[in-house]
Amino acid sequence: MTITTTVPDRPVYAPGSILDRSTPLAEGAIVLDEDVAPRAPWSGIVRAGDVLTIVDVGGNQSADCLIFDAADTAERYSAADTIAWQGNAYVRTGTVLRSNRGLPLMTVVANEIDRQDTIGGACSKESNTLRYGHHTLYQHGCRENFLAEGTRHGLTARDLVSNLNWFMNVPVESDGSLGIVDGMSAPGKRVALRAEKDVLVVVSNCPQMNNPCNDFNCTPLRMIVTRP
Repeated sequence: MTITTTVPDRPVYAPGSILDRSTPLAEGAIVLDEDVAPRAPWSGIVRAGDVLTIVDVGGNQSADCLIFDAADTAERYSAADTIAWQGNAYVRTGTVLRSNRGLPLMTVVANEIDRQDTIGGACSKESNTLRYGHHTLYQHGCRENFLAEGTRHGLTARDLVSNLNWFMNVPVESDGSLGIVDGMSAPGKRVALRAEKDVLVVVSNCPQMNNPCNDFNCTPLRMIVTRP
């Protein structure tokens, strides 16, 4: 028996929809303002100096994120380099998101969440079946969203690396173990990232319904790019 996965098309929400119309965290002209439907992927080019504000519209909705050099996608976000350079596992205001070459890709310039996750990884059909049972195989995960959206930019499975998880709560316990627990976000909470070079940002509006990372209720995201 063949089981297929359907990834929702985008965009789903039109401007002026019922989504929370929070303002961006950075001043400047708005050059992009798009809504991301629950469970759907998104991607966009953010030019050097521009600021991307990600809005957690419904609250406690994980936004899995990959970042690439727009001119050379072989250079991409590296969780290991980011953690090593700052000496901290959490992403907070001021964190420089570094590439696999140790170079700055984006900087967190504003953040309304105490800490952001860069070690929890992305869900997938395979991990769902291992964690929650074979009956979940039909559910697509963030990996499938990344693969579907990545094809728009010539990316393949070889380009998927450890990702950021905006608005997801993954505490590191005293014994070094990790947990996925109720989020610390709320409707309208935001994080803002300044591009240090032209970057391609790929986001999966996480479709996970089997653990608390999305409060068991997948909700929309909003992506706003401002230019100083």
